[in-house]
Amino acid sequence: MLSSREAFENDHCPVRDDLLGAMYRANENGLPALVESVSSDVRAQLALFCYRRAHLHALALTIAASCDERDLIRHGGRVGSVLVSLSREAAAPRHRTPAAYSHRKAITLSTKPLSSIAPLDQDEVEDDEIAPAAAAPSN
Repeated sequence: MLSSREAFENDHCPVRDDLLGAMYRANENGLPALVESVSSDVRAQLALFCYRRAHLHALALTIAASCDERDLIRHGGRVGSVLVSLSREAAAPRHRTPAAYSHRKAITLSTKPLSSIAPLDQDEVEDDEIAPAAAAPSN
């Protein structure tokens, strides 16, 4: 049985590097066309491949949302099952009403200049300011 590290190192991308790069750089309008250009079996493998890499999680969820649940579970087992759930949650539209934002206060920026603090000269420090700290008894 392979360790998880060996399995990760032996894992290969099921699509060409240039196609994966194009998917990574694609905007949300162009990505579905690229994803649909891959067969459903390879798409499930690609979603699992991307999910195992932290910087590709968002891409994995997008790809998995277009996959059949059975394909993801067949290729990924428990991980595939989790990926199905996560992708379906991410794909669900989130309805927010404008009333949810009405209680927020507006953010304003100051128009006044920042206050300036005069530099502290060592000569101006009086001995009585230092004396209490220096006179503290030590145990």
